[in-house]
Amino acid sequence: MSKKTDTTRRAIVGATIGVGLGIGTLSLLAPVASLRPKKETSPETEPPKEGDVFTFAIGDNAGKEITFDDLPLEGPAVLAYPKDPKTGVIKSGEKNNLVLLLKLKPEELGEEVKKYAAAGTVCYSAICTHLGCTVGEWDAAKKDFLCPCHKGLFDPRKGAEVIAGPPPRPLPALPISAAGDKPVVAGGFTSPPGVLSGTDTHGGSCTV
Repeated sequence: MSKKTDTTRRAIVGATIGVGLGIGTLSLLAPVASLRPKKETSPETEPPKEGDVFTFAIGDNAGKEITFDDLPLEGPAVLAYPKDPKTGVIKSGEKNNLVLLLKLKPEELGEEVKKYAAAGTVCYSAICTHLGCTVGEWDAAKKDFLCPCHKGLFDPRKGAEVIAGPPPRPLPALPISAAGDKPVVAGGFTSPPGVLSGTDTHGGSCTV
């Protein structure tokens, strides 16, 4: 066998072994990846789904189902959790399930907003997109949602777009429809609620 032929043969064998080792490594990594802990979902933590009703999240009426008549026209907004009407489970075990229900005059809503509103009522995530605080305050003068942590303001008539403060994006909307005298969930959030991984929050963390 010539020297050139022997060199070529060794190169081919080496390449084959290399490919084999690569495949073997990937095979070993696959089971490791499957061992990563997965976030478990329970009835209390599953996200809102079509047909869910809403209940008051706080106050004397906490747990009571919400009707359109319970919502004051022009605000303030009502903090609520979705509830599975079939099982009776209130989905309060997941922070990102907390929402804001607000009844406005239908003519005040933008055309895009009207697509996921019902009877002038809109529903948005109550979790600030900045650092995850609860957007639990209401600017009565401007009729906007106010986050108390860093004074983020969101306009509910325009898709909860950010009009002041550090939040990097609007509050996601939760589409609703009318079922008799009650607002009900008509679909999933228009975008992930809460703080997105990798989002520039201008430093810091929220402990409120």
